[in-house]
Amino acid sequence: MKWKDRAESENVEDRRSLGKTGLVVGGGGTILLVIAVLVGQYFGVDLRPLLNQQGAPNPDQDGQVAADPAQEESKHFVGVVLKDTEDVWSEQFRRVYSREYVKPKLVLFTGQVESACGLAGAAVGPFYCPGDKQVYLDLSFFAELRKLMEVRPNAPVEFAQAYVIAHEVGHHVQKLLRYSEQVRSRKGEMSDSVRLELQADYLAGVWAHHIQKTKNILEKGDIETALTAAKSIGDDRLQKRARGTVVPDSFTHGTSAQRVRAFTSGFESGDCSKERLDRFFTANEL
Repeated sequence: MKWKDRAESENVEDRRSLGKTGLVVGGGGTILLVIAVLVGQYFGVDLRPLLNQQGAPNPDQDGQVAADPAQEESKHFVGVVLKDTEDVWSEQFRRVYSREYVKPKLVLFTGQVESACGLAGAAVGPFYCPGDKQVYLDLSFFAELRKLMEVRPNAPVEFAQAYVIAHEVGHHVQKLLRYSEQVRSRKGEMSDSVRLELQADYLAGVWAHHIQKTKNILEKGDIETALTAAKSIGDDRLQKRARGTVVPDSFTHGTSAQRVRAFTSGFESGDCSKERLDRFFTANEL
């Protein structure tokens, strides 16, 4: 996937410096503590242990929070992919729906994070919160995704990572088009939950179709990499891996085959019309 040296989104919010909590203590308490530490340093008093007790960032001599160099490239990658989703969906909303696309923020965090949907840990993976219309991502998920995909150590998996981000942005598209509310009003049927997730996979495929058409970013093997990721995070594959058995009634995201089929269909058609998206909630679509 060709992504380096390309424009990044301005809508990435980096909360990694808040440490494992991902929270601002006492509605601004962390900021006050940082100020106190800097003042203490001015007078020769080391108050940095207070920050560590609160799970807050530890400023260096210049008062700046040290970034993890290993994750900086991933941060830039996320910014590029988010910009690509903004470009595609802005154009599609204008062309197909004659309306403006409201861009979501993508929040980077470490460990756990507070959102309008509550407190969530990195173990839940990337997620979209409809309450604040933001995507949340702990960059450590990319390493976990590589494990799930069972690829060789140096195999390129950037487009698989891009697929995951595009899937979460797909949930934002669903929110703007009111599919999320439509499903929630159906009393939370399990099949509706699966259909919503598969529609987000389809929308990720639609994004891939249009970003390739407009920017030609794909390289040999990229689509296969995305399909490998889709297979790896199917409910049946994850359940089999975790407990050795598969319980279809507990599915929330769809099987590996369904996820691959949804993404592939979106990539091949590039069709995000209401008529096409509505078909995910008909009896025969899956």
